[in-house]
Amino acid sequence: VNVKETGQVLLVNYEDLDNLTVTSIGTAQFLHDGGWDSSHRYFMTAANNSDKVVVIDSKDRKLAAIVEVGKIPHPGRGANFVHPQFGPVWGTSHLGDDTISLIGTDPVNHPEHAWKVVSTLKGQGGGSLFIKTHPKSTNLYVDTTFNPSAQIAQSAAVFDINNLEGGYKVLPIAEWSGIEGGSRRVVQPEYNEAGDEVWFSVWSGQDEESAIVVVDDKTLK
Repeated sequence: VNVKETGQVLLVNYEDLDNLTVTSIGTAQFLHDGGWDSSHRYFMTAANNSDKVVVIDSKDRKLAAIVEVGKIPHPGRGANFVHPQFGPVWGTSHLGDDTISLIGTDPVNHPEHAWKVVSTLKGQGGGSLFIKTHPKSTNLYVDTTFNPSAQIAQSAAVFDINNLEGGYKVLPIAEWSGIEGGSRRVVQPEYNEAGDEVWFSVWSGQDEESAIVVVDDKTLK
């Protein structure tokens, strides 16, 4: 449980619902969203206005690390994948800049990379809310929902995990929606269970038309 402005994380053992055990862990202020690393041992959560990612060890019930990242990280649940060079990583995009920070998450087999930013990718722009991949995919999707440029806010970037240095491809999600008016902000890519489709929301105003656009993960169409 993130007690957001205080920087406290409450780790609640609910094995016995009548006698809850709560561990309070001091971290960094302005905690927001986050998710598990690929081992499901470490909880990675953004302290967004502190420009940090906090790592909680749920097994030993203690703080594992605080990692400096870009400006105002906003990972959603973040994105786990195996980096060709650095091994298992967890990624976050940012509201405040155009970077994607990749943090090493394997202290056993890759201790030299654990809890460090091992790579920083350059995306379309700031204003990102969600980053996503899937164990069966080699693609990494990044939205830019709150970017001031309509063209950037209405599209999404996709990286090839096997060629991250090759940059990104832009998907014109709002255009594909067929909606004519409204802000058409593209947000929150989510995979289907099979990992072969990615679903994007297209947001407009309360009285305007919105949509969901489904993209084929293989063809990117």
